[in-house]
Amino acid sequence: MGTAILLGVITFVLWVVEYAGGRNFISQPIMVGFIVGIAMGDMKTGITVGATLELAFLGATSIGAVIPPDAMTGALLGVAFVINSGASAESALVLALPIASLALIFKNFYYGYVIALFERKADKCAENGDYRGIERIHWIAGCGMGVMLGALVAISFAVGSDAMGAFLNAIPDFVQTGLNVAIGLLPAIGFSMLAKSMLSKSNVHIFLCGFALVAYAKLPILGVAIFGIVLAIILLQVETENSAAVVAGGDDDDF
Repeated sequence: MGTAILLGVITFVLWVVEYAGGRNFISQPIMVGFIVGIAMGDMKTGITVGATLELAFLGATSIGAVIPPDAMTGALLGVAFVINSGASAESALVLALPIASLALIFKNFYYGYVIALFERKADKCAENGDYRGIERIHWIAGCGMGVMLGALVAISFAVGSDAMGAFLNAIPDFVQTGLNVAIGLLPAIGFSMLAKSMLSKSNVHIFLCGFALVAYAKLPILGVAIFGIVLAIILLQVETENSAAVVAGGDDDDF
């Protein structure tokens, strides 16, 4: 029970830090695995499982009104169940994806109904000029989501720890082998999902350049990344200079 409460507190803290500090990536699976691993006394397994799940959720990005499965909750419970049961890192995939989808259902309910109630209260505060009230509602609504996710994690671990351990131990060997093969495909799947959200006609040549550098010039990924950073700086400087020249030319025309 103590571990379940600890996991709930970790979930709440991670959510509030992410909510208050902007997109700081502390809720990414690899960071969650590291933190849960330390909390449960098995940092190595936590990092290993977290890195595995990071590849699975690599392309899970919120774009517009689309909310992806909650990677933080899935990774947190996936890592916790694997450490608690002593199962393999690959088994975390079996748990993390359904848990992340379940957390998404709760988040959609919270955003769709609970947040709407807070919004109406915030509107009344705005009409009365109560800016402090708007700030309080903002924090209460945000922390409320953390409380809900923390309770979901704590209850799920407390109720399902033994059941999940028995379930993982009952997975046949051929399924474990299939999961091992799937792990090898995860980097390609994750990068393809990420590329799908980023790729466009205006930057496809940059992706092809990176592919050619790796495939034919045999440059390591770090070398390609450094090359890309330098190229981006050069292009930014050229664009800045051109913009400055256009502005200067426009000023001269005024005279």
